[in-house]
Amino acid sequence: MAAKLGSDTDEIIETHEINVTPFIDVILVLLIVFMIAAPLATVDVPVDLPSAAAEPQPKPQEPVFLSVQEDLTLSLGDNTVERDALGAALDELTDGNKDERIFLRADKSVDYGDLMDVMNTLRRDGYLKIALVGLEETAGAPPAP
Repeated sequence: MAAKLGSDTDEIIETHEINVTPFIDVILVLLIVFMIAAPLATVDVPVDLPSAAAEPQPKPQEPVFLSVQEDLTLSLGDNTVERDALGAALDELTDGNKDERIFLRADKSVDYGDLMDVMNTLRRDGYLKIALVGLEETAGAPPAP
């Protein structure tokens, strides 16, 4: 409770105002605690990811497809390409445009680590726009096994 002393009179006038500054301080401290604790709450658990039912995006005029086959052979369009020559082949196909989106397709049996190696090769060659291609799920039908 706060009081105001006036110079005119000898009466003490009470003001009924709440001091919210300590309340705001506590809320800000709690916000900071939750901002720090939230990323630590995630758990790395191996999961079998389901297929996505996202809206299909429109395809460009001439998409660049990079396929990873079951035996880890890389194919750029219909042509087989060695992993060491991937950057040069992409530069030739995209006319050196590093902003071109690369559509990456992989066989279902390709190991996640091997797929990440291919993505790292693309990034190392300067191609940062990578789109993963999957089968579209039809409405009401379960994904293919």
